[in-house]
Amino acid sequence: MITADEHRERAGLKIRVAVLADGGEMIAANNSRIACETEGRVLDSKTVRDGTLSVLEDPANGWYLVAEYNDTVAAQCLITLEWSDWRNGHCWWIQSVYVVPEFRRKGIFSAMYAWISAEACNCPDVVGLRLYVEQDNLPAHETYRSLGMKRTPYVMYEDIFQENDKEAE
Repeated sequence: MITADEHRERAGLKIRVAVLADGGEMIAANNSRIACETEGRVLDSKTVRDGTLSVLEDPANGWYLVAEYNDTVAAQCLITLEWSDWRNGHCWWIQSVYVVPEFRRKGIFSAMYAWISAEACNCPDVVGLRLYVEQDNLPAHETYRSLGMKRTPYVMYEDIFQENDKEAE
């Protein structure tokens, strides 16, 4: 019997942790695409590139996953950690989810989520998975619901000290 990972790989899909050798340009460019597509924001490319490299250089900041389909990057996401004092463990935040347009609605993010969930379940200090999604991104809401994620009653607030983006015109 083959494992789910072997099946995905045979089908041309490979999910892996991104490494510094991948370089940050493609991931940073996709991060900018996310902001533009979902929020109409144009991010400062240097800031996004530096932020992406900070993750690739220091796993304490998180890690990127990439999904490759026949050696082409089809999707990516970022995992960061939040300590939960209520649960005495880490929540993994799934962030910066981007699926290249021609690969959307093909189950690639679902495969990535299955990979993330399996990895998290194998880490005794991980107590759950979380993500936030732009409120008007209804296709993403449906995807996350279909994976078994539940909408929370929380509303997010922020106070950002460094603005590095602007509304797209």
